[in-house]
Amino acid sequence: MGSSELLIVLDRGSATPLQQQVCDGIAGLVRSGRLRAGEAVPASRELAAQLGVSRTVILRAYELLTANGLLTARRGSGTRVAERAAGEGAAPGPARTALAPQPPLATDGGDALWQPWEPPPMQQAGAALDFRHGTPALANFPVSRWRQSVHEAYARADVAALGYGPAEGSAALRAQIATLVRQSRALDASPDSILVTSGATQALDILARLLVGPGDVVVIEDPSHTVLRQVFGSTSGTVVPVPVDEEGLRVADIDARVRAHGQDPDRVRLVYVTPSHQFPTGFIMSEARRRALLAWAGRRGATVLEDDYHNEFTFAAERLPALAAARHQGTVVYVGSFSKTLFPALRIGYAIVPQRLVRPFLGIKWITDRLTPTVTQEALAHFVATGAYARHVSRMTRLYRERRRSLLDGLYTHFGAEVRISGAAAGLHVLVALTGARGVGEDEIVRRAAALGVRVYPASGYFVREPPAEPTFLMGYAALPGARIAEGTALLATAVREATAVRETTAVREATVASRSRGRR
Repeated sequence: MGSSELLIVLDRGSATPLQQQVCDGIAGLVRSGRLRAGEAVPASRELAAQLGVSRTVILRAYELLTANGLLTARRGSGTRVAERAAGEGAAPGPARTALAPQPPLATDGGDALWQPWEPPPMQQAGAALDFRHGTPALANFPVSRWRQSVHEAYARADVAALGYGPAEGSAALRAQIATLVRQSRALDASPDSILVTSGATQALDILARLLVGPGDVVVIEDPSHTVLRQVFGSTSGTVVPVPVDEEGLRVADIDARVRAHGQDPDRVRLVYVTPSHQFPTGFIMSEARRRALLAWAGRRGATVLEDDYHNEFTFAAERLPALAAARHQGTVVYVGSFSKTLFPALRIGYAIVPQRLVRPFLGIKWITDRLTPTVTQEALAHFVATGAYARHVSRMTRLYRERRRSLLDGLYTHFGAEVRISGAAAGLHVLVALTGARGVGEDEIVRRAAALGVRVYPASGYFVREPPAEPTFLMGYAALPGARIAEGTALLATAVREATAVRETTAVREATVASRSRGRR
């Protein structure tokens, strides 16, 4: 198993030395079973980059842990958890509940509110400065290393792998996913509860069909991704948007919002949240809101659907575990994907569900596509197991941190106090409100920016209620080099100045005409 990010939080204000905090953090992961005997820990250079400390701190911590028998270090095999370390073994999962597969529900997307809204990509994206969100740095993907994993998967493929594989996915990949989420998200899940899907969207679709019936209610975040309007809007339930703020979903508002739609809060069957990096605001759900949401769902008998959007790329000093890592009595379903960490065309996602939902989930998946391509899953499992995945994520985190800084520097340089930015703590985009351009239409800025070779994307369409009062844009930075980002923000500032000047001239002209009209009276 290749090493991955470890969920260790350092308190730089503490009197405890950083190397001791690292020791305590790794020891805690071993005691809890999130790091197990024989598993590799990240290379000292990678962990130092992840935690933002010097490599010396990590080397000394590893030396102390090795001296105390918790880690072993051998030439050629890296540093690993010692075989006699405490915490070995996963907690037993709940007993299986035999449920018959359920057929998919009929769809009805007739409500205009839930029709999809998404700006189209540029036809010649390579020739423009395109700040489109959701696109990783594909030019930096290690194609040759991935090709080795694909070659290995086909070389080892047997008749079963080339035929119709299991609907739940490759056993090897599910085991690797279990280790990834345990180490980096503090989520201890049995491979039996992990179901591989064709991207995260399919997982959301299956869960919506499975859990939402006529008369039921789905709560989503407002603002939210337009894909949700297609997925949840196609169910026979009622979709209720609930606002978010800097702490995430406003849990205390759920009941009132549901009643305002003429529905009973007890009929809420599903609550969709993106707690690690809310889309599109980028807010991270606070611990208090997480506790409140789980308590609310427990009282109402609702299922919380956690879409762990962009969790791999976090730039804040403190990183919270997955919501599903908390004690929740089987009320949280976790959805993840490899689309942003690797490449979107891979189309591999997964859901981690309570045992009671495994069979009905697979019943629907069997109807929709029967299986996600098995050999590709085997290649991904090999890519993860050899450590190539962890190394790639580590490299991309450093790259994205640099590109994020280029974008923030450019925006603050050209707009100063007349810009408000949210979502800079994680993910691959930020939400940018141009407070100095209030009264100027987003479409006008988009048009003028495009004329200068820059593509930006309005954010107002993601808001169901209370769209932003000023022009607001979702700006992705992952796919653009720093120099291009700097160029793009300068050109965007030019476009905004042009649009603002036209708006001011028009306002003066209208005021003059109105004044003359009053004078003639």
